[in-house]
Amino acid sequence: MKTVFFAVGLAVLAVACATLIYTPDVATHLAVISPADGIGFAMATLAANKQRDYQLGDKEEYPVVAADIIYQGAAVGENGSGYARPLVAADPFLGFAEAIADNSVGAAGAVTVNVKKSGNIVLPISGIAVTANDRPAVYASDDDTFTLTATGNSLIGYVSRWVSTGVAVVEFDAALCKAALQA
Repeated sequence: MKTVFFAVGLAVLAVACATLIYTPDVATHLAVISPADGIGFAMATLAANKQRDYQLGDKEEYPVVAADIIYQGAAVGENGSGYARPLVAADPFLGFAEAIADNSVGAAGAVTVNVKKSGNIVLPISGIAVTANDRPAVYASDDDTFTLTATGNSLIGYVSRWVSTGVAVVEFDAALCKAALQA
């Protein structure tokens, strides 16, 4: 019986979609819910194909501060002026550098750094033990020093799994860390 209702529902949906597809002026056949109802639909639809610039979801590219080098694997922070640098305690966390970005002789923004902004990474963490199965927050005090101490440091993620004394898998997400800073 459920299969029959499902099939009838699909048939009705198919007829409705076909009607909209073959109607010359689709907009006249769409019910628009007013903003007073709590929902609104914009009627600025595409009239032709539009090329979009798609980005990989876990990668980003940032301009690097002047006269600095960000090494592969470094935690990357934002300096407060929009430029990436090797993370300094209290910087907003941007992710981990995928390759070296050498801007040691360049002006700010002359070089960009590619970062992985979310994922899992194995890190040495001061004070981590097998009892860290409650997913404690992980912080960085510089681009290669990780700790469970929040004071004055940058949130980078949460322990996903303990590996060995002083080492854990950290689940990181730069966007979530930024949102936590703004909360």
